[in-house]
Amino acid sequence: MADADIYKTLNQPRPWSNLNAFQSDPLLGDLTRALGRPLREEFDAIGRYVTSPEAQELAQMANTSLPQLKTHGPAGERLDTVSFHPAWHALMRRSMATGLHSLLWEPPRDADSRSKAHKLRAVRLFLSAQLECGHLEPLSSTSASLAVLAAAPQLRDEWAPKILSRKYDSTNRAQNQKTSATIGLAIAEKQAGSDMRAPVTKAHRVSEGVYRLSGHKWFVSAPMSDAFIMLADVEGKPGCFLVPRLLDEGRGNALRYQRLKDKLGLRSNAAAEVEFSDAFGFLLGPPDGGLRTILDMLTLMRLDSAVIASGLMRAAVAEAAHAARGRKVAGRALVVQPLMMRVLADLALDVAAAGALSFRLAESFDRARDSAEEAAYARVMTPVAKYWTTKIAPAVVAEAMETMGANGFIEDRPITRHYRDAPGLAMHDGAGNLMALDLRRVVEHGGELFEAVFQIIARDLGASGGKIVELLRAAMALCKSDESAARIFIEQLALAAGAAELYRLGAGRIADAFLETRLAAGWRSTYGMLDTRFDPSYIVELLFPEVD
Repeated sequence: MADADIYKTLNQPRPWSNLNAFQSDPLLGDLTRALGRPLREEFDAIGRYVTSPEAQELAQMANTSLPQLKTHGPAGERLDTVSFHPAWHALMRRSMATGLHSLLWEPPRDADSRSKAHKLRAVRLFLSAQLECGHLEPLSSTSASLAVLAAAPQLRDEWAPKILSRKYDSTNRAQNQKTSATIGLAIAEKQAGSDMRAPVTKAHRVSEGVYRLSGHKWFVSAPMSDAFIMLADVEGKPGCFLVPRLLDEGRGNALRYQRLKDKLGLRSNAAAEVEFSDAFGFLLGPPDGGLRTILDMLTLMRLDSAVIASGLMRAAVAEAAHAARGRKVAGRALVVQPLMMRVLADLALDVAAAGALSFRLAESFDRARDSAEEAAYARVMTPVAKYWTTKIAPAVVAEAMETMGANGFIEDRPITRHYRDAPGLAMHDGAGNLMALDLRRVVEHGGELFEAVFQIIARDLGASGGKIVELLRAAMALCKSDESAARIFIEQLALAAGAAELYRLGAGRIADAFLETRLAAGWRSTYGMLDTRFDPSYIVELLFPEVD
């Protein structure tokens, strides 16, 4: 019996594989239609790869054969290394060859690459997130590290050629002996978590730009990175440092790995707890300006988090819609059953708005240098997009998984990995309250930036723009007078901006449904309550078309 006949006999959907994630996504089609053919062919290749059985198997193996810590060698010598499954290295090799860590900083190949670097990278990152999110963490921090290395031109000149190399090198050698280098982030401390203003790690000056660091980092992501960006106390003020894992002669830099965190998700990528005493660190920026220095790096990583969360949600709901088309209940395909169709449509609205908002934010990064309006959008909307996309991701994936029944709850399905990974995206690079407080700081000290953002939203929303901006102004005023209302404002701003971008892209009917159910309606906690005025079959078929 042919495979297709087996699935029909068993009333089971075919596996979610060999279904091009790029070609099957109407939003990506609209966003990339005007691009040159070589770029679209590259996106098409990534889209085919991420759903291929081979890539899916690599993702599965990398998340079940977990990293292993080796603190000591056979003679009792310190090793402080973490070994990864070959599947992890295969994922890293492929994504580095794609340039996820380097595209923002490479010389542009053409006009599109010059003017749309952030947006084009976001497309690649969005697609790659539909395969496996854990290995994207070190690539995100490596890419963003060049923003802080700019504060120390000599260090940047030394490290940039290795950081920008697309030839993955996993050997345990000093960076001056390798073909490429990756950079991790180590700022969380157990006594303060992500409170960057209160590092207990101490830095003592040795010579110009060179310090000795002693302390304890609670979460060191990607501990086999060639160096880490850290914050440390310099005479009462946080300073920002580049801390190599190995020194130039190959000797360890006094980083003592205590244990690996047993994480809920993003398990393919290790996170270590590290102690160090008299580790060499190289100052980035002024000794008392660490927070300002590291902010550019965190801003880039927050954009990445929004894009990755959006890609993860896209993959989960695409798998759920595919499964609903492949199963029958009471003689009819599950996808056409009224309740199921409404749930899928409701999920599809959030996925569409999250993707649209994330790509719009990436576009503002590209235009910020030449436009004050776009610079304002990038500053205001970075915490907003990061907050909202990562906050809704766990709920979206959980509901999508439930539509698949018990079959969605087994480890053979990619959606279970997405479900475990989703909460971690909200915690990386600033959790929800930090994003809300960051937005509130802009309200208090840069309120004029919102006028530019409100103008963009009003313009793109069209007839309803004025009324919605009035609602946003009221939420902003409440946020300014009451810190606890910051989450109300940040969510309403995300919803309005997501709808505005859907309108701008020409998805008016989708935007109408999203706007009315999210902003006009009362608060709700589950999916499937789409108003009967909106055609759920139209939404699902438009946003998640059936693929052969």
